[in-house]
Amino acid sequence: MNEDIFNTSLRGFLKKVGITSQREIEKAVRDAIARGKLKGNEKLPAKMVLTIGGLSFTHDISGEIELG
Repeated sequence: MNEDIFNTSLRGFLKKVGITSQREIEKAVRDAIARGKLKGNEKLPAKMVLTIGGLSFTHDISGEIELG
């Protein structure tokens, strides 16, 4: 395994996940506020599930997103 290629590829994947996830969460929250489903001061439970094919690897990350 080439460590440099692996680390560069992994960082690129995680950057894509972070940027894409943030955009989608922001859109969903703004839409929910516009439709009156949220007030804008909630704390929302969140969970991210990471799976890697070929490894039978799954990792759950749980947390909270505070709106205000």
